[in-house]
Parts: sequence; C-alpha cells; structure tokens
Amino acid sequence: MATNTTVLPHNWWSIFNDAELNSLETQAIEANQDLKLAVARVTEARALARVSKSELYPNISANGAYTRNRLSENSATTSPQDLDFDAYSGSFDLDYELDVWGRVRRSIEAANADHAAVEADLQVVLLTLTADVARNYQSLRSLDNEKVVIEATIALRQDELQLQVTRNQAGLINEVDVTRARTELANVQAELHAVIRSRTQVEHALAVLCGQPPANFAVAAKATSIVPPQVPAGLPSSLLKRRPDVVEAEHSLQAANARIGVAKAAFFPTIKLTGAAGYASADLGALVDWPSRFAQFGPSISVPVFQGGRNKANLKAAEARYEQNVASYRGSVLNAFREVEDSLSDLRTLGAQSEAITRALVSARDTAKLAHERYQQGLSNYLDVVDAQRAALQAERQTPNCEANAPFRRYCSPKPWAVGGRQRPARSPIAAPLADDL
Repeated sequence: MATNTTVLPHNWWSIFNDAELNSLETQAIEANQDLKLAVARVTEARALARVSKSELYPNISANGAYTRNRLSENSATTSPQDLDFDAYSGSFDLDYELDVWGRVRRSIEAANADHAAVEADLQVVLLTLTADVARNYQSLRSLDNEKVVIEATIALRQDELQLQVTRNQAGLINEVDVTRARTELANVQAELHAVIRSRTQVEHALAVLCGQPPANFAVAAKATSIVPPQVPAGLPSSLLKRRPDVVEAEHSLQAANARIGVAKAAFFPTIKLTGAAGYASADLGALVDWPSRFAQFGPSISVPVFQGGRNKANLKAAEARYEQNVASYRGSVLNAFREVEDSLSDLRTLGAQSEAITRALVSARDTAKLAHERYQQGLSNYLDVVDAQRAALQAERQTPNCEANAPFRRYCSPKPWAVGGRQRPARSPIAAPLADDL
C-alpha cells in the first residue's frame, strides 16, 4: 500500500516578512513542550521498529552455569560416595524462526508504518504549533491596533467632556449633556481595560507556546499589521495529500492492514531452528578439555491445535481495527476538503466583508460629523451626537486591519500633539470638530 510523503516548506511563516514573528516561531520550535513530547514519541517508534527488524536475524546467546547436586540414596544406582557432585557448563545457544508464513515480515511492516505515522504526527504538532503562534501574534497586533483606536477616542472623549463642562458653565447646555459625556468617557475607558485584558491573555498564550513562563515573557506593543499572502487560484486537490494529518491516517491504515497478516499467521505452524554448542564437565579444571564438548542442533515445530478461539478473536479484532482506520482515514480526507473549502470561502467573503466595513466606517464618520454640526446649530440634541460617535467607534474597531485601509492610515498611526501641556494621541476624524471648539 503506497503512502504519501509529507513535504512542508520550512519557515513558512517568513512569507509575512515580520522579524518578531520569526523570532517567536524560533523560540516555540526550540522550547515548546508539546513538540518535545512529539519528538520523544518519534524516537520511541523508531526504536520499536528496530526491535521488530531484529526478528529477521538469529537469536544467539552465551550461557554459563554451575550447580551443586546431591542424588537420593534410595533412587541412585551409583555408590554412596558418588551421590554428591558438581556440574559446570558453558555454551552458545541459537534460536531462529523461519518466517514461512510472513509473520515477521508483516510485523516489521506494521512497525515501520507506526514509525511513519508518528513522524507525520510530529509534523502535525509542528504545523499546529507554528500556526498557533502566527495566529496569536496576529491577534496580539490586532489588539494593539484596537488599543490605539480606543486611546485616541478616550483623548477625544476627555476633550469633549471638558467642552461640555465649559458650555454648561456658560449656560448654553444643561447638566444632562455633561453627565452623558462623562458616561461615554467611562464606557470607552472600560473598553480599553477589556482590550488590555484580552491582550494580556493572548500574550500569556504565546508564552506557553514558546515554552516560557508568562511572568518572564513580553511582546512590546506595536500598532502594525500582517497582510496575508494571496492564495493562487487553480491549486490541485493533490496538495491535500501533503497534509500531515492525512499522511498520518494513511500510515496508520497501512499498519492496521499489516497486523491482519500477523493475526492470520498465528493459524499456521511455527518452525524454528534451535541449537547449542559448548562444554560440560563435573570438574572445573577439565571444563574446556576436548572430551567435555557437546553440541546439538535441529528444527522444532509448534502447531496450534486448540487455542480456545484466541486466534480467531485476534483476527476479528485486527480486522475491526483496520475498519476503524479506514473510517478514520476517510474522515481525515473529508475534513481536509472541508477545511480547504472553508478557507477559500473565507477568502471570498472576508474580502467583501472588509469592503463593507470600510464603507460603513466612512459613512459612520460622515454621520458623526453631520450630527455634531447639527448639534452646534441647535438642530439636534447631544444624544444624537453620542449615538453617531459610538457607531463610528464600533465601525473603526471592526476594521480588520488599519494598515490595509490606506485612507485611514493617519488615524491608525497617530502622532503626539500637545493640549494643555499633556501629550495626547492625534485627533480622530470622528470627533475632531469638537476639539476645535476648545
């Protein structure tokens, strides 16, 4: 049964062109405990395969023995002075099974397939680990971008609150607008703490993936983006055969098939060649003399006559395990197709979703600007301004990637500006008109 070979590109994450991601991936590969466990399992499987191969060769052992003997006076036919005697022996023993029915060959085939399956599982662990590192790193950077958006919004909410307090003191508005502005500021501050908590949890997850204690691990915050590579169209479905989980299931199926042969061989006689050669003597000084030599050699055969149904049950169990592996293999292939189709569907729909979010963001900013202008002209109340700004902030937080939206890049990468002697993030286009009134 032919199997596929797992061929995965090394350092696949380098396509993102991010030096910090490359460093995290290296740390994870060197120190992740799940990966170390998988490597140890490969070493174990390789050793077990060597154990199976050893059955192809004769088993030769060297033996030595000494015994002090005393015969019963009532059963011995010798004189009483010969009842006590010593016995010395040294020999080489040989035992070799003739693999007439293929039991040994099928056992080796099963062990080799197990070894290959464990190696494929190592690739599964490695691919899962590196993907998890990349995924968590992307989440970390997304939270950093979101944190920048919220911090800029907090600064504007503070300016807005100061403006409302000033207008209330001048008798232009009532206290309700002031308390509403204070509420909105507190809500955004709470959202900032939620983002910080989420970022901390993602950072701790990265620490575990990299094999380090979370307390000693940190990734500096940085508002940046990771642009995913474009997947070329027309990729052949044969690429699924390179998936390590599919390869692992295929090797497991091969091992189960080989073990059916091992179970069938148990129904046939076992033929062995046995032999021994060495020296035996009652006198230690004469042990290696030529007359003390002995030798024996001959075949032996063991025929299963009655096993109480054991061999039939073992065969049934082996066949059932094979059917299990067939189902597992088919399930792995179907799951591989499903995941590929899901990913391709995501590429199509997420692109359209991103464009829709971008349009919503532009519209929300325009709405916030118009609501503020109407509020200044006395045509609407402050609640309309708050709702419009809240919708604009939600649209900005839903934007998948700040750097991917070139028209809004200035907002995602703010520069400090001074207000009242304090360093604050750049003004957002959402509520910038409010700050102009200060």
